[in-house]
Amino acid sequence: MTELLLKEYTATSCVGHGRLKTLEALWAQRGGLAPCSFERAEIDTWTGEVSGVDDERLPDALRRFDCRNNRLAQLALRQDGFMNAVAQSAGRWGRRRIGVFLGTSTSGILQTELAYRHRDPTTGALPADFDYAGSQNSFSVADFVRQALDLDGPTVVICSACSSSAKVFGSAKRMLDADLIDAAVVGGVDSLCLTTLYGFHALQLTSKGPCKPFDTKRDGISISEAAAFALLERVPNSLDATAVKLLGVGESSDAYHMSSPHPEGQGARTAMLAALGSARLEPGDIDYINLHGTGTPSNDTSESCAVASVFGTAVGGSSTKGATGHALGAAGALEAVICSLALQYDFAPGGINTRDLDPALGIQYLVQNRPGRVNHVMSNSFGFGGTNCSLLLGRAG
Repeated sequence: MTELLLKEYTATSCVGHGRLKTLEALWAQRGGLAPCSFERAEIDTWTGEVSGVDDERLPDALRRFDCRNNRLAQLALRQDGFMNAVAQSAGRWGRRRIGVFLGTSTSGILQTELAYRHRDPTTGALPADFDYAGSQNSFSVADFVRQALDLDGPTVVICSACSSSAKVFGSAKRMLDADLIDAAVVGGVDSLCLTTLYGFHALQLTSKGPCKPFDTKRDGISISEAAAFALLERVPNSLDATAVKLLGVGESSDAYHMSSPHPEGQGARTAMLAALGSARLEPGDIDYINLHGTGTPSNDTSESCAVASVFGTAVGGSSTKGATGHALGAAGALEAVICSLALQYDFAPGGINTRDLDPALGIQYLVQNRPGRVNHVMSNSFGFGGTNCSLLLGRAG
């Protein structure tokens, strides 16, 4: 495939606001999970809540978009000079030639939960000031980001569960290849809400402590929230050696089960091989794999089967969800940023909370940071319903 440049990128999650705080947490192997204290949730689990979201105030012109999800998006957009980088790109290419491609799963559903608490006691009508299109509709976050960045190009939201904000890289790449746009803002935003917390709890998928990916005692996920963005452009003739490029995208849909992965990871394997093929790389070229690694017994077993079938034990990998939690529709973009940091700062991040690595999984799992040259990384995102995406990122030199 045609390589693309991650001209700028940023992430905000429970481990910190922006690239530097994220890097510091990864390097120190410090997590951001804590016992759940969100809203009215009475669930024995840990979550990853982003600090400062409630303090965000949207501009008056964008007040109809007010909800936790869009406040989180704005908080992330303000980090790392990202908005300025997009403005410079718009000045070069034009507002209509920059697309917005975002992933989410719940969008602003918390706003609807709050609205239902204030229904008219007689008629059951929702409050008059509740704006579904502006706050909860899945397209809301992309429309808000587009307007916040003063862009006017194609705008798309992908909702494919946990692969949502990985798949947006592929969608943006196809529009760039078709010459419909010259640059793209890609990323994902997902925020905490009771629907998600109680939904995963009802499926018996939430961990009672901080999640422990690939541990013999892993017992579920730690739900979190995050927002992450990248600005994609075609690779210029001159490039700094530490720049990060999108080298390959692999997607598949195995449709094995609505909420359980294929036991042998067939769809995951297909996505990883497709990513390698599109980047014209061999398994031995990969220096680190950011595993989907949710910490559920079935997911980690399935992914291990797929990884082992492609890489054996030759390539080290880890799940950074032990630190960040599972940000659902934002996880793919968040972990793409983490992989970009690994490339730029030459280290493979070790997974935290894993104390007793499950020997039955048969892969090389890193529990400590591994410093050293990192040229190519793979990031896996596998969602409900068998919707899978693997990204391949590499450094320029």
